[in-house]
Amino acid sequence: MENKYVINWEKYASLARQAAAEGAVLLKNDDQALPLKKETISVFGRIQFHYYKSGTGSGGLVNAKYVVGITDALLEEENLSVNEELAEVYRSWIAEHPFDQGSGWAQEPWCQEEMPLEEKLVEEAAAKSDAAVIVIGRTAGEDRDASAEKGSYLLTDLEEDMLSKVCRAFERVIVVLNVGNIIDMKWVDKYRPSAVLYTWQGGQEGGHSVADVLTGRVNPCGKLADTIAHDISDYPSTENFGGDTFDLYTEDIYVGYRYFETFARDKVLYPFGFGLSYTGFGITCSPAEHRDGETIVRVKVTNTGALPGKEVVQVYVNPPQGKLGKPLRNLAAFAKTKCLVPGEEQELTLKFSDYDIASYDDSGVTGHKSCYVLEKGSYEVYAGTDVRSAEAAGSFEIPETEVISVCTEAAGPVRKFERMRVGKGGVLAWEEVPVRTHKMQERVQTETLPDITYTGDKGYTLGEVFDGELSLDEFLAQLSEEDLCCIVRGEGMCSPKVTPGTAAAFGGVTESLQRYGIPCGCCADGPSGIRMDCGTPAFSMPNGTCLACTFDTELSEALYEMEGAELRKNRIDTLLGPGINIHRNPLNGRNFEYFSEDPYLTGMMASAQLKGMARYGVTGTVKHFAANNQEYHRRLLDSVMSERALREIYLRGFEIAVKEGKAYSIMTTYGAINGLWTASNYDLLTTILRKEWNFDGMVMTDWWADLNDEGGPASTDNLAAMVRSQNDVYMVTQDSLTNKDNLMKSLKEGTLKRGALLRSAGNICRMLMKSPVMERSLGRMSEEEKNAGEVMAGEDKVDFDITYHKVDGKLVLDGTEIDTSKGKSVVYGILLDTFGSYTVRLKVKADGSELAQIPVSVFANGHLEGTITINGTNGEWIEIEKTIGPLFGPHNYIRLYFAQGGMKIQTVTVELQEEMSRGF
Repeated sequence: MENKYVINWEKYASLARQAAAEGAVLLKNDDQALPLKKETISVFGRIQFHYYKSGTGSGGLVNAKYVVGITDALLEEENLSVNEELAEVYRSWIAEHPFDQGSGWAQEPWCQEEMPLEEKLVEEAAAKSDAAVIVIGRTAGEDRDASAEKGSYLLTDLEEDMLSKVCRAFERVIVVLNVGNIIDMKWVDKYRPSAVLYTWQGGQEGGHSVADVLTGRVNPCGKLADTIAHDISDYPSTENFGGDTFDLYTEDIYVGYRYFETFARDKVLYPFGFGLSYTGFGITCSPAEHRDGETIVRVKVTNTGALPGKEVVQVYVNPPQGKLGKPLRNLAAFAKTKCLVPGEEQELTLKFSDYDIASYDDSGVTGHKSCYVLEKGSYEVYAGTDVRSAEAAGSFEIPETEVISVCTEAAGPVRKFERMRVGKGGVLAWEEVPVRTHKMQERVQTETLPDITYTGDKGYTLGEVFDGELSLDEFLAQLSEEDLCCIVRGEGMCSPKVTPGTAAAFGGVTESLQRYGIPCGCCADGPSGIRMDCGTPAFSMPNGTCLACTFDTELSEALYEMEGAELRKNRIDTLLGPGINIHRNPLNGRNFEYFSEDPYLTGMMASAQLKGMARYGVTGTVKHFAANNQEYHRRLLDSVMSERALREIYLRGFEIAVKEGKAYSIMTTYGAINGLWTASNYDLLTTILRKEWNFDGMVMTDWWADLNDEGGPASTDNLAAMVRSQNDVYMVTQDSLTNKDNLMKSLKEGTLKRGALLRSAGNICRMLMKSPVMERSLGRMSEEEKNAGEVMAGEDKVDFDITYHKVDGKLVLDGTEIDTSKGKSVVYGILLDTFGSYTVRLKVKADGSELAQIPVSVFANGHLEGTITINGTNGEWIEIEKTIGPLFGPHNYIRLYFAQGGMKIQTVTVELQEEMSRGF
């Protein structure tokens, strides 16, 4: 019988490869330039050899065992002949112009230096080739936005020169974009390549997926998850993007295609949902049927072309303008066909509820303030393969305005500003945004809290609650004030209390809490694969944008079922992802992790991932709640928006993830929404999330987040404000027992009630009881799971018992037992009292000749600090060293990786070089 806990890596790779291929979007294909047939191709662009599997930062630091590059994959194709002379020219040039890693976190340049092309080289390549493939790449990342400059959103001069020369010399030119998010596309009309293919960042199997699409093994079926406009200035958010302290969301609900299809159709180069295929499809719709609060659209899709392929059907609604004003198109449903052979047809049934298309009245203009309503009038339904080509598919009437859901005014703005709306005749108009009419602090103070009398230790354990022998309230009554303060403080990064190299431990972080049977939950960075800073390998997934462009929830669910198995294998209870913030503007550096400009597509893709992971009993921590739409100054930024925009656009994906995906772990952001930092925003976390959406899970902060009370300054020590608002866990502290914050002081002063801490402790315990760590702590691992560990070999086996070595200024380790053969590595856990830069010094020798080249790569917390290459030393001991850091946490990992054998090590020394401080 197959053991489900033993990961089928071939299946994993196959699903990831399929997802990356099906997420590729074909924007242009003149005269059937693609697919490539049995022919010779010349590949241009250095990124053919340096494939971007993902962006940078916490979403990209996955220790993948391999990454398949584009030329690597094309060389595997039996029917293709790759111009090796040109490839060798690139290899030689790259050897002298190595990949620029930057100087650390968020410092890698957005693009790499491109090789200048001589006309003669291009002409020679054209003479011996049938077609050219140009690869253009961009990274993306945390803590840094893109810019509307060359080398970021725009092409560099050398990239334009490459396009110009290659397009002149070759009759067929295919441009492949290995990017995290959309870039400027004006160059397509300027240089007129034959084909343009967005392949995004496809994870470690990305090169294979590109080859699959170029050769036609996979018929492109991806659709744009964002609108591509003529110019960055055409996006209405650009004017208010990149602020130092606040951004005004003056575009309101008119984000992406909602704006362009309503006000600026002529500004669009490629519409939302657009994507070509190598075959053709016919679509016929039955009239939409609306009854009992639901609309059903039946669509028949027929493959009318000559090749097998899949098609995506999208359903949009054009509601009456009414008193609120609304976008002319709103995505309400989508579905993807199976792979249809020529002549084959499939009927799809698409459904959406009245709530899915309702509008939120934040002003009371409809007579129903703080309610979702369907205003009276005709609701027109459209179906098609993108927002622009969708055709009429019936309509239905709402005779009188209906209230669909009654809510509570929450999290609205206090700053006055104007927002867009549809004016008379459909023109763009402006109106004052309704401001908040309540004091959030009054809601906090009048909140009903758990009334559980402190009993002291009764000997109860959380396992008894888990087994139904005891109520959670009876258990929580035992916890002292110190216990309650400790349980809301997570520990990390790289806490030794959980899986090595992961982001944090939460729950039973002290001996006292563990005596009550509260286990330590483990979370690890994602969302595009597991980040383990000790060097443990993990599978690198396609990025969020790529997966959204598949428009295939079943495929994402199947892929993230494999991710769930990998999390379970590594004893990780929750992946820090999916990231589901809206692509408000193309320049957001973190768009690669997120899905789309559309909240419905975003929510459905997130739900699919959560459902997949849930099959292995683990989950994702949905982030960043909410409106993390800019990386620049994200810690300080106040996102100022109407309550309507917040609910209809920026919270809707999270709402779907909670209601449809059954999310039970959420992470807040660094910045503020309407003056209140999200990690202490009561309306966001209690009024909306818990009371309206009935969320009963755990909420954690982002790492070292700021918090504030209404009208007060933000700081990292105001954990009382966090708990009062029902953000349950502060991520992260160095030590929960000694952390400096205001919890105990606030308890003594009466500004924080014991009941608020009990409420968060209950949320944390419920999260733990839903997680695998609970049964594992009770010794109830299934035989399947136990046996899985016995059959894991080599790098697949996780070492959960890494030893930490304390560095008191200087640490010297014996290196004589290190296996330095090719492909091997060694990991040391180091415990620091002093933060700063450190020197790693190796005493080594090699018996080879002076011409031998033996490299050792030095990693600190998963980041490559550099590679040192020695020649043969004729048996003499020498010292080599590398500076690492700065290191800012107590628990860290150093990994030495040996790409070539032949080195012997006598000692490994870690020594403080420069002390520095950093406040948390």
